[in-house]
Amino acid sequence: MNRTTGDHEGHGGAGGRDRDEAGRARSARPRDGLGRPLPYGAEGVPRQPEGVVRGPDETLREAQRLFDAGMPFHAHEVFEDAWKSGPQAERDLWQGLAQLAVGLTHAARGNTAGGARLLRRGAGRLTGAGPALAGAYGIDAAGLVAWARELAARAEGGGRAVDAAAEAPRLRP
Repeated sequence: MNRTTGDHEGHGGAGGRDRDEAGRARSARPRDGLGRPLPYGAEGVPRQPEGVVRGPDETLREAQRLFDAGMPFHAHEVFEDAWKSGPQAERDLWQGLAQLAVGLTHAARGNTAGGARLLRRGAGRLTGAGPALAGAYGIDAAGLVAWARELAARAEGGGRAVDAAAEAPRLRP
């Protein structure tokens, strides 16, 4: 219970938004495998903890595990931690991978136009990040770019949600 507002923690607080101790917005609502909020009290999937510093290998392993489980939204959160905690020179690489994950998330949620846009944006960012940087971590950048562009075209053309697990990319060959 929040002593200031009288609200139960995780159920809105001041202004109807969840806040952490520093006043930053957060969402305590449970989420499904695609990151969609569920009603309070519903059974959701475990959220990825924020601010976890992982090395590149651990980041890629965890993200691949989440992709394979049909949870690209959660893979995005792993990549977000990598771009926030990693060297500036690697930012485009991790942001590009995060955009691929969010693109797949949107396409799986049925937002095929938005998903296609993000998949193409992520492919462009990966291309700009340079194959040498991606290759240093064993990332199949060329394969991911091809996957993203092909899925973007298919998602837009079909106009129907895609299966996130069936469409999961392979980060490494």
